[in-house]
Amino acid sequence: MHPVAKALPLALFLLLQPTLVTAQQDIPGSADHPLVSRFPGSTISKYVVSNFDEFKVPLSRPNVGTPKSLTVEGKITRIVYDTPAPRSVLEIYKNFESALTQAGFKPLFSCINNDGCGSGGPTQLASVGEEDWSWNAGHRFIAAKLDRPGGTAYVTVHVGQWSNLSLGTQTVLFVVETKSMEKDLVNVDAKALGDDIASQGHSAVYGIYFDTGKADVKPESDPALKEIGKLMHDQASLKLLVVGHTDNVGALASNMDLARRRADAVVKALTTQYGVPLTRLSAEGAGPLAPVASNRSEDGRAKNRRVELVEQ
Repeated sequence: MHPVAKALPLALFLLLQPTLVTAQQDIPGSADHPLVSRFPGSTISKYVVSNFDEFKVPLSRPNVGTPKSLTVEGKITRIVYDTPAPRSVLEIYKNFESALTQAGFKPLFSCINNDGCGSGGPTQLASVGEEDWSWNAGHRFIAAKLDRPGGTAYVTVHVGQWSNLSLGTQTVLFVVETKSMEKDLVNVDAKALGDDIASQGHSAVYGIYFDTGKADVKPESDPALKEIGKLMHDQASLKLLVVGHTDNVGALASNMDLARRRADAVVKALTTQYGVPLTRLSAEGAGPLAPVASNRSEDGRAKNRRVELVEQ
């Protein structure tokens, strides 16, 4: 680490970073997170921000036995740093650990190499990315939290050594800034749904909510479900395909299954809570096969995660 920055508090350390790294080597649109800086000489190779998502903070070895974790919700930033040799896993990890401590973060869980961290393939923590635990040449991990007036912040840092030592190391940084989801951003009404179906044969519904990777309809979906129920009662002859759509994060097979299970859950809610006859509804899953926007951005992925009502 830079001999001056090592003894400085985190805020001043951050100010020094532009003089220590070559910013133009980072991927376009990326930047360090204000709470946690990079190790000097590192460049950003992956960068994704989700305005609101679910994240599982590991509290034990993720791929061994029954893993323990803490599920939190909020804004999630995922940054992957590449650091050239000869910087070691230990040197990089110790600098992150020290910076977090100086900033007031409290450790939740840490581990060293496969005997403490466990091994295995990637673990999905949020829709914005995965955490790869297959670092057989050595890796270290720490999860920590910082209580702030505006909400608790959680940080996980995972540093791994490539088997080809000349490639250096890679660091996966997640920062979660907890907050409540903004609600009432999507208005759904029976007339608009009916007009869409009459004019184009289908209508996209964005007011039905699920937790990441799950198919249980959340309570805040009730207003949208109520309007769909009203549409079905107003148009007694209407029959609909309820089609679940996902973004492209994760495996195709799991997304197809998830989309179908979510459609099933919507059909169940409409029949049990709003009295729509099951004979007028059919659940299908399209997964990521029919995007309406690019999956390269969070805004695009959000548009692709939807339920479509298709006239039969």
